[in-house]
Amino acid sequence: MILEILKLVFLGIQLLLFIYFLLTTIYFLLFSVAGLFPVSQTAAVNGRQNRFAVLIPGYKEDAVILDVARQALNQDYPAEFYDVVIIADSFSKETLAELRKLPLQVIEVVFEISSKAKALNEAVKRLPGKYDAAMILDADNIMAKDCLVRMNEALNNGYSAIQGHRTAKNRNTSFAVLDSVSEEINNHIFRKGHRVLGLSSALIGSGMAFDYLLFKNHISQIDSTGEDKELEIRLINAGIKIEYLYDAYIFDEKVQKSMAFMVQRTRWLANQLIYAKRYFLWSVRQLITKGNLDLFDKLLQQLLPPRIFLLGFLVLFSVLSILINPVIYTCAWGILTALCILTLMFSTPLRFYNWKTFKAIFLLPKGFFMMLLSLTRIYHARRKWYHTVHGLDNG
Repeated sequence: MILEILKLVFLGIQLLLFIYFLLTTIYFLLFSVAGLFPVSQTAAVNGRQNRFAVLIPGYKEDAVILDVARQALNQDYPAEFYDVVIIADSFSKETLAELRKLPLQVIEVVFEISSKAKALNEAVKRLPGKYDAAMILDADNIMAKDCLVRMNEALNNGYSAIQGHRTAKNRNTSFAVLDSVSEEINNHIFRKGHRVLGLSSALIGSGMAFDYLLFKNHISQIDSTGEDKELEIRLINAGIKIEYLYDAYIFDEKVQKSMAFMVQRTRWLANQLIYAKRYFLWSVRQLITKGNLDLFDKLLQQLLPPRIFLLGFLVLFSVLSILINPVIYTCAWGILTALCILTLMFSTPLRFYNWKTFKAIFLLPKGFFMMLLSLTRIYHARRKWYHTVHGLDNG
């Protein structure tokens, strides 16, 4: 009798997990197929040249900031229409001295507990109000030379919030390859696929441009980590559609080692849980009372598992199902796993179908294990800012 009860409980739990993973896979598959189609973008309505503040906050980023600063100054956009602003938190005196030799602005900041939102807030407080747009970069980001030109065109088309195409600038380790593929899958599903279906692109924390006053007003209300998600929610709730520019490239340094991978994913998971708890039920009310599907969709994303979790658990359940389940259950798990793999294949650019990616796939079990470990650190990540150290490892 007890054995039968335990068996029913196990089947019930398995059914709930299957439904959750099925709905998640369908969501990913829908936007992955949508991302295969082009995004319609109209030509700029005028040739106005907006004045940009290129804001680059950094915390102890001495290893990369000088190169990033020099590259930011090397745009095809007219120099008199953009200023590069380095927001320096805990930089060395030597780095600050070198930065001040360049034709840019340096704003030094000091906080008891550092965060990107605090640094950006301090910068917009100190800068004169002479800008039309804010371009936000991370301290390891390098813009393609035509990036500001393309952002300017989107602003002239009437968009006040724009996410550029952040992509990898390094694939020097297998973990960097996995991180690069993950970035492009995110671009395909959460940005391009969403825009094809008329929903807002997801923000990614850097490579973003905004109407300056809009950005200043909203960032002033944010001082926590996960500022991109908070900003995204506030903008969409205000009825602002977030554009995605596939051809405005921002090159981003990918994590190269397993520990950096875990630190970064711990921070992301912690923020995901915070925003799911804080805003999901509210987004349901907004959907019912105001029909705000865009907002509901963004909060629904916070309930989705990371894809490495999804794939890892599906493979695990498929294998276990062979040992303990009836054939029909095993077939169901197998079909769901195949759909998940198909979704990832649709979302991965063709340039990644090569030997380096094939080798990197063998690190997926380690990545899955590191993600499981990151769950044990989420409690601390919600109370402490985990900083990802940048600087390419040439060793």
